[in-house]
Amino acid sequence: MTALKEFKEGEPILLRDDSDGVATLTLNRPQQYNALSEAMLDALQQAFDAIATDATVRVVVLRAEGKAFCAGHDLKEMRQNPSQKYYEKLFASCGRMMISMQRIPQPVIARVHGIATAAGCQMVANADLAVASAEAKFATSGIGVGLFCMTPGVALSRNLSRKRAFEMLFTGEFISAETALDWGLVNHVVAPDELDHTVAELAGKINAKSRAAIAAGKRVFYRQLAMDMDQAYEYAAREMACNMMFQDAGEGIDAFIEKRKPVWRDK
Repeated sequence: MTALKEFKEGEPILLRDDSDGVATLTLNRPQQYNALSEAMLDALQQAFDAIATDATVRVVVLRAEGKAFCAGHDLKEMRQNPSQKYYEKLFASCGRMMISMQRIPQPVIARVHGIATAAGCQMVANADLAVASAEAKFATSGIGVGLFCMTPGVALSRNLSRKRAFEMLFTGEFISAETALDWGLVNHVVAPDELDHTVAELAGKINAKSRAAIAAGKRVFYRQLAMDMDQAYEYAAREMACNMMFQDAGEGIDAFIEKRKPVWRDK
């Protein structure tokens, strides 16, 4: 594992491990429940920027050490800097990191155990896919300290129905992993000892597909969300026609017709 950013005591706060096309990023502030300090946000930004242009990476797994996935922003650090200018910079930095997660060409899978609260829940909602331990819990708990989770609400409102998103945002109460699955916040809920296997299996399924097609599809998916129906279909049709011209598309269709496995160009 490579340390991407050093904490002031010299301990790495974010780790990256690459294996067979999968880059695993590990939040490593277990004693602070992996709270998103300025340094952690910077480390995540650096990691996603590096991965975006790394052709060897096909899938990203976001995980954490310790008892929690992520407890959100570092409230102690925030209270040490009581100025609106500082808070605007902090939340803008977090927003850039979240946007980068969706703009990189590789799918991002959140591997969630323990609690995921506030901006931690935001990361789960913001990831392309999420697999949770049956023991995981989720909340946008800022309202409990008088701070409405407005930025987490951006990601939450794009995963859940409006009323379910508001229930989480207004009450700040935890929901179970099973409820998160039912509400659309996560894709799978598994026993704790099956979490790594399930994440690896999902990553493997993506890894086996055309990297070029996955990258194009992810980009188009997020862009069309901001369009009305007519614009979305026009844009998607144009981009799908471009996809048909990919070497991998020709190879994949030929392989289907010839009843053989495709050989992707960049495998």
